[in-house]
Amino acid sequence: MLETTLKNKPTKFQSIKGFYDILPEHTPLWFKLEDTARRVLAQYGYKNIRMPLVESTDLFVRSVGEHTDIVEKEMYAWQDALNGDKLTLRPEGTAGCVRAVIESNLTYNGPVRLWYSGAMFRHENVQKGRQRQFHQIGVEAFGFAGPQVDAEQIVLLARLWRELGIHDVELQINSIGDAHERAAYRGVLIAYFEQHLDSLDEDAKRRLHSNPLRILDSKNPRMQALCEAAPKLLDSLGDASRAHFAGLCALLTAAGVAYTINARLVRGLDYYNRTVFEWVTHKLGAQGTIAGGGRYDSLVERLGGEATPACGFGIGLERVFLLMQEYGVLADDAPDVYLVNLGELAEQAAFSLAEQLRQAGLQVVLHAGGGSFKAQMKKADRSQARFALILGDDEVLKQQVTLKPMWANAPGEQQQCSVAEAMAYLSANKNAASA
Repeated sequence: MLETTLKNKPTKFQSIKGFYDILPEHTPLWFKLEDTARRVLAQYGYKNIRMPLVESTDLFVRSVGEHTDIVEKEMYAWQDALNGDKLTLRPEGTAGCVRAVIESNLTYNGPVRLWYSGAMFRHENVQKGRQRQFHQIGVEAFGFAGPQVDAEQIVLLARLWRELGIHDVELQINSIGDAHERAAYRGVLIAYFEQHLDSLDEDAKRRLHSNPLRILDSKNPRMQALCEAAPKLLDSLGDASRAHFAGLCALLTAAGVAYTINARLVRGLDYYNRTVFEWVTHKLGAQGTIAGGGRYDSLVERLGGEATPACGFGIGLERVFLLMQEYGVLADDAPDVYLVNLGELAEQAAFSLAEQLRQAGLQVVLHAGGGSFKAQMKKADRSQARFALILGDDEVLKQQVTLKPMWANAPGEQQQCSVAEAMAYLSANKNAASA
């Protein structure tokens, strides 16, 4: 009989590899990260836009690039069985944002600054800080041609790191020039690597004629000396690209933002030009880039819009979250009040009292399910509430409550008072425990 029961027991489901739950113990720190980012973005005049998770597959092929890793092997793409449309879960946010700007003509009245957040999807090898469903904040500015907006976005990120309590992150910048400059450099680079075919790994050989700039970004230790010795794109830039990059460097210096020029820095997506940048940490191992971006002045036109200069970046939220943990950044979502209730009268009165307290702006956990006074106080303690309000049948008849501070070394003992006195005291002292 037991064997039959075990055989019929339903299978327990688990999350799919690379897709994970963000549990309540972690959400306070996520809220702090997201709320801080929203506040900083508002300081710089960026407005929120929300795009769908699913877009046309062709949108990413045309924007990201046919010969990128994303398009070749990482996208979650399928053909809709209902109408035959080729669809993809978004692997990045810029293409969808550009599509929305064109579709709704958002630049009709002039330049716009936009930001978005949410899940992205790539079929990658799962590692610390790299999941198949991951979360980003993306920032895009349309209609700004000079280096000022490039610098603005980099300075914005520097401010965000400070306000999140993150330090020791390095800013790396580079210029990859315009399309014609990259085309000329591409030929030089291919010729250089063809002279060293025996030293190329399989990934580099695969990219040699389709996307040779990505070879420079190789993490293979055996490739590092070869890549360091390669011709530098910076040396092939024309006057306009040089002036743009010099202007960016001058603005960053004036703002007091330290940077390193990394001549090997490229971006993995085809649409970038001129400025590219990354913020890098050495505390997360191989997944050290926490934010990256640059200019993409031709993308709007490539996707069917009018020629529009643009610049943007993405923040990898999982990596920033891990970095906040590394630096011991704290976030608190403890309730103000845990409402203990004992007795039939008290249980009914407590329900109404909890609503009164919430109406006054307090966060209240109402004990439910009965239990002894000792058991309820243990739960109040575990909730980390700043105060316990104790309501028994006797207190209901006297129209009183017992107020008990719960944090360590709290001044004073518990006291009986009227409901009005308790509410006034709690409203005035709800931040006392963290003061």
